[in-house]
Amino acid sequence: MSVILCPTPVLETERLILRAPAARDFEPWRDFFLSERGRWIRSVSEPDEALAWRAWAGVIGHWALRGWGNFVITTHDSDRGLGICGPWAPINWPEFEIGWSCWSADHEGTGLMTEAARAAIGHAFGPLGWTTAVSYIAPENIRSARLAEKLGARLDPDAAPFPGEAEARVYRHPKPEGIA
Repeated sequence: MSVILCPTPVLETERLILRAPAARDFEPWRDFFLSERGRWIRSVSEPDEALAWRAWAGVIGHWALRGWGNFVITTHDSDRGLGICGPWAPINWPEFEIGWSCWSADHEGTGLMTEAARAAIGHAFGPLGWTTAVSYIAPENIRSARLAEKLGARLDPDAAPFPGEAEARVYRHPKPEGIA
C-alpha cells in the first residue's frame, strides 16, 4: 500500500530519479543511519533502530509539514534508494539547507551525489523560490565539504551557526545560472 500525504515532484537527471521518500526506503536508510558512515547526520554516538525509525519518519514528515523536503535518489534502472538529497529545514534551523547523504560507499566518487545535489539546488532556487541556501557540514566531513565546494558553495563565516551542540561549517550555495 502506498500513502501520499502531499504532492511531491519527481526530478530527473541524466542518470537519476529523485522521488519522494517512502516506507520501502527505511531498510537502506536504517543500515546507513546505524553505520559509521551515518555519524555525520546523527545527534547520538550510539544509535538504535528506534532512533533510525524516528529519523526516517522525520524525513517523510518534513514533506507533509513544509510541502518540500529531501528526495530519495534512485537510478533510471532501479527504484532502490541510494541516498537522499534536497531541501531541509527543521523548525530550529536558522536557514534553509540543501542536505545530502550517500547511503553506500559503493556509490561514492561516482558523481551521483553531485548530479542529485545540482538537481535539488535547482529545485530549491527555481520552483521553491529560495533566494539563499546553505549546507551545514561537520569540520571532519571532508567528502561533504568537497562536494559543497564542487557545487560552488563557499564557507560563510557570517552565517547563523548550526543549532545545538554539534559544530558545523556553513557553506553558502550560489544561485544557479539561468534561474531568475
